[in-house]
Amino acid sequence: MLTLRRAALQGLATASLGIAPAVGRAAGEASAVDFSNVPLGRLPQNFTAARTGHGAPGTWVVQEDASIPGGRVIIQTGADKTDYRFPLAIYQEYSGTDFEVTVRIKPVAGEVDRAGGIAVRLIDQDNYYVLRANALEGNVNFYRVVQGVRRQIKGASAKVGSGQWHTLGLKAEHDRFTATFNGEPILSASDRTFTGPGKVALWTKADSITSFAALTIRTLA
Repeated sequence: MLTLRRAALQGLATASLGIAPAVGRAAGEASAVDFSNVPLGRLPQNFTAARTGHGAPGTWVVQEDASIPGGRVIIQTGADKTDYRFPLAIYQEYSGTDFEVTVRIKPVAGEVDRAGGIAVRLIDQDNYYVLRANALEGNVNFYRVVQGVRRQIKGASAKVGSGQWHTLGLKAEHDRFTATFNGEPILSASDRTFTGPGKVALWTKADSITSFAALTIRTLA
């Protein structure tokens, strides 16, 4: 039954988001997402906003931030305190199975949560993996989200400072996942829930107001 369900989830890829197995990038090629020319106060055209769970939709906009090279970030500013609320900003120009993705995050505010992360192999807003760092809990956790239900795969303690930039990295290769935090290995895990291609997305939780910058995706051989 579980195998059939996984196969069905993979079949959603072409139906829900138009995911294709390749986007014309050679193995080893890296792509950096640039916000410097995006008008302030808007979601970049190559992103789509979505939400897992309940509560208000996420509010994703580009803002100026002099603390980052390039001077502009994308930030989720909606502060709805619904606990099971996971705003997503889905990057539409990449779909893949085996790749390495890095992003800089800065947890700015949040009373229920103060977190940010990267979702990968995303089929739709309810089916994906996510690696996230939480400044209130002081940890980095890796989850699977299946039909909107989040389950932790593995976690590790980490010093996640509020108002500070951190770098999250996740390497997805077959059923193996390796995560880094500020350039250092922090956890690894194996899981076969999502084995096909999917998109990459920025992710937050509840009332987290979090900035993101320097999103880079490198396709693996």
